[in-house]
Amino acid sequence: MPSPGRFRNLVVAQSGGPSAVINSTLRGIVETARDLPQIGTIFGARHGIEGVLKEELLDLSAQPAEEIALLRTTPAAGSIGTCRYKIRDHQHEDFQRVIDVLRAHEIGYFLYIGGNDSMDTADKVARLAAEKGLDLVAVGVPKTIDNDVGDSEFKLIDHTPGYGSTAKYWMHMVQNANEENAGSSPADPVLVMQAMGRKIGFIPAAARLADPRREMPLQIYLAERPCTLAEISDHVNDQIRQDGRCLLVLSEGLNVGEFGERKDAFGHVQFSSSETTVAQVVVNHLNRVGLPAKGAARGNVPGTDQRHAISLASTVDLDEAYAVGRQAAEMAARGEGGFMATILREPGPKYAVRYDKVPLREVANSERQFPAEWIAANGRDVTDEFIRYARPLVGDHMVDLTMEDGRQRLARLKPIFVGQKLAKYIPQADRK
Repeated sequence: MPSPGRFRNLVVAQSGGPSAVINSTLRGIVETARDLPQIGTIFGARHGIEGVLKEELLDLSAQPAEEIALLRTTPAAGSIGTCRYKIRDHQHEDFQRVIDVLRAHEIGYFLYIGGNDSMDTADKVARLAAEKGLDLVAVGVPKTIDNDVGDSEFKLIDHTPGYGSTAKYWMHMVQNANEENAGSSPADPVLVMQAMGRKIGFIPAAARLADPRREMPLQIYLAERPCTLAEISDHVNDQIRQDGRCLLVLSEGLNVGEFGERKDAFGHVQFSSSETTVAQVVVNHLNRVGLPAKGAARGNVPGTDQRHAISLASTVDLDEAYAVGRQAAEMAARGEGGFMATILREPGPKYAVRYDKVPLREVANSERQFPAEWIAANGRDVTDEFIRYARPLVGDHMVDLTMEDGRQRLARLKPIFVGQKLAKYIPQADRK
């Protein structure tokens, strides 16, 4: 634990794609940390680790309590920002700059909200700080809508904050799409919907929550279970012959060939910025080969609203996101560095969780996969075991939003930045 009077301030940063509940985690950190005597000023790094490198630190301790409270229902990352900047092993100047900034502002607690890459960065910063003699407690805070943080046995973390809300989004989307398709099927018998999830199928799998008794003509295609366009066409046409219509939910990472993918700084494909989409490729193929019914296939490709639709957020997810932020702040104050705050499911028929910690290095080096046994034998559905896993995460209620003049009242943090003490710095990867 940092020595009394030295390096007692805290900085929190965020990395990667945002979620509907990421600010609830931030709120949990701030509201908990401001009442802990071990922690001094709370800073928010503007746009993640880039904010640390550029010494752009927002004073969160100086923000009105009302604005911090409104973070619960303020989605995405507009409050302090996020980034997709990754400090790679060879970027020694960047790592040194992080240490210099932390030291200059007497920061003894570094909390990083993000996925596996963020946990890896937090771990590296912690180890470098120890080498440099900086008294630093680094704590990871989980976040990802893909639910791909941790291990496939769910021992490191049961689920990540953000996933439950995106799952709830898809539950409602498919319910509503089914109503529309049922009415318009004489002209539009097929609706193809594309869900986020590059390599892992937790998001498209959540479509089954809309129809747990399998009464809809719904097919779900996960990236983990390859299927050719010809096979998809056969399955769809069989469904049309049986029900007169068909709904498809596809993973954006389903392999349908090259279609102009673009990648971010982490090397992850950004499907929403690619030249076309998986859904459009499938729609084009279905219409080209023809359907056994009049009308055509149509496509629906939701974008980043999957991760910021706060009106469809899960209240369970919001509460757990806050609790994991609180856990992270308490871990930091106890000097439990080198760990990630985690959510673990309690055994038994009734849903309950506990908050614990797991080593950062184990999380950073792990790679969760969608359980093969949760994929139906036909490859176009998920099993009841997945439904039992995911159903509690979406909750039973709709979120209450604070309204003002007919619009949602969002948190608006004041631009109170700490005075910079070091020379201007350009992150290594941004230099030309």
